[in-house]
Amino acid sequence: MKYGEKEITHFSHPQHKLRFEISEAPFKCDGCKEVGIGSRYKCNSCNFDLHKHCALPSPFKSHIFYPKCSFQFLPRTPGDIPRFCNACERDINGSVYHCKSCGFDLHPTCANLPSVLDDGEVKLHLYCKASEPCQKCGRKGRSWTYRSTCKKYNLHVACVREMLVESWQDIYLGHGSNSKKLETRIPNLKGTVQTNQQRNKGKVKKCTAIAGMAVQFIISALLGDPTALIAGVVGSLISKA
Repeated sequence: MKYGEKEITHFSHPQHKLRFEISEAPFKCDGCKEVGIGSRYKCNSCNFDLHKHCALPSPFKSHIFYPKCSFQFLPRTPGDIPRFCNACERDINGSVYHCKSCGFDLHPTCANLPSVLDDGEVKLHLYCKASEPCQKCGRKGRSWTYRSTCKKYNLHVACVREMLVESWQDIYLGHGSNSKKLETRIPNLKGTVQTNQQRNKGKVKKCTAIAGMAVQFIISALLGDPTALIAGVVGSLISKA
């Protein structure tokens, strides 16, 4: 199976084929159990959905932040102890990239986070640790971090993931009796982004808007599809929350 295939058979759902589609509505991935948006493989008969990273994973994956590690894709976490993602610090409840030698774990979407997010106006680079305070929590060393080229905006992946989970609004997929309630929700970001530039009130509005745009792009990457189109959809959902 390869990326770009319109229809696949997947071991986790052998009774029906999964078809590739682009969704502007959020869905819950039945592989990693995390929320998704955009590209997915879907069973229309069963409301079964997979991120493309979960449907067609690389069996093994390396990461620049862990040069000595070899991450193996597993359909579920190994062993009986709770495990958390070393990128976003949240629990892992489904499929995972696991390094047997060091015990590190990554959500599939976190393992595939782009090193650079760029929409032509905001450019964000991924770092293993923050060298400057995060715009959300005000602290430095915590989880992976996206930092703007201008070095004014720093956002922990963990903080954005928390915003994604803590501020959910109820969203229903489908229609009528076939509707499916999403167990996760799109975040309301109003008032969540803190800036250290509020002494100069003339710049606050612009700085907050740019920081909010940065959050939208990181959220879209965490949802599995870091494109301008999907970021725009995320932004519209946020504005309605």
